[in-house]
Amino acid sequence: MDKQKITAQRYKWVVLFAFMITMFIQQLLWITFAAITDSASVYYGVSDLSIGLLSMVFMIVYIIISIPASWMIDTYGFRVAVGLGAVLTGVFGILRGVFASSFIMVLVCQIGIALGQPLIINAVTKVAARWFPVKERGTASGLSWLAGYVGLIVGLAFTPYLSDVAGIPGMLYWYGILSVAAAVIFLLLARENKQKAQSENEEKVLVFDGLKKLLLKKDFILLTIVFFIGLGVFNGLSTWIENVLKPRGFSSYQAGIIGGVMVACGVLGSGIMPVLSDKFKNRTRFVILALAGSVPGLIGITYGRSYWLVLTSAGILGFFMLSTAPIGFQYGSEIAYPAPEGTSTGVLMQMGQISGIVFIFGMDMFKSAKTGSMGGPMIVLIILLILGALLSTRLKESDMLREKTDEDVPAEEKTA
Repeated sequence: MDKQKITAQRYKWVVLFAFMITMFIQQLLWITFAAITDSASVYYGVSDLSIGLLSMVFMIVYIIISIPASWMIDTYGFRVAVGLGAVLTGVFGILRGVFASSFIMVLVCQIGIALGQPLIINAVTKVAARWFPVKERGTASGLSWLAGYVGLIVGLAFTPYLSDVAGIPGMLYWYGILSVAAAVIFLLLARENKQKAQSENEEKVLVFDGLKKLLLKKDFILLTIVFFIGLGVFNGLSTWIENVLKPRGFSSYQAGIIGGVMVACGVLGSGIMPVLSDKFKNRTRFVILALAGSVPGLIGITYGRSYWLVLTSAGILGFFMLSTAPIGFQYGSEIAYPAPEGTSTGVLMQMGQISGIVFIFGMDMFKSAKTGSMGGPMIVLIILLILGALLSTRLKESDMLREKTDEDVPAEEKTA
């Protein structure tokens, strides 16, 4: 028995690693074109908005697939659901490289990759719940999102360089090889914690019953509004990062580095803030801190003219804003209980995808016709982010986090 406990305790990190690889590659493939909008539009002979569509299609598909994906995660377990998502990502990732010279085929492949995204992202809190005790779940979720943020860093900072060296087709082909490797790693290493899964099935409500219960929880509804604003701001800014900075004289390389710094600091924040949230057994204060801390960073990106000022602002924004996600998703799964984790995460992500589409179209629609400046839309984002920070002060602390202490039976003591 002791040997089984030790094996399960160690293997949870193997499962988390395999899952982190899939998160990394999904975010890399999503953000691929954000820092090379101009060169990609020239290469394919299409408008900037058409290139933006290659990222935005992920949000559109997510809205349609999110609830079925959550149902699959909660019904069949994360290994089956994430495995399917990883396979879709690998197959369409490599096909995107093979047919890289055709914009239409690249768009079709983006849709295929996007079909796998909700199967992976919606499983973040499920993986944490299946393998980790409550006191470690914020940390586990934070590490999963950290891996996704590393994917964003590579996509923003490395893509302009790789596309110059290997060309856009070569860059897409190499990313495709990585996506196939990620799928293979997950399929070989990931497994369910079957005893934990059986215990959950006895306690949790069905997915659609859980969805009904979520809509009756005041704190969860308030959290969806906060996510609508926060994820919308991030999705809009990350999609148009080059266009936001270019009118002030910043190059695509600088835009890529600025975006990379933003996400790199987000990695740092995701490694620190969720751990502190677990340590102090508090979610809401850290959500408030993260949103409030994001505001000065967004202001600096909007108005800064010095490269180093914008870099610093991007770092501040990334550290606080991106650390909101793992804490917020974990908080959402705790206040949503007994609704399944996949369902609560899916609803929150869906709100962010809807706002992302609205913000992306809005930022393009209301940019300056003469200079292409997005100063006006960025002011709106600042106001909305302040509103989100104020709304988050009305969130009540998670009862589950307060009640679950060291006597809670940890997941690692369950046999795999």
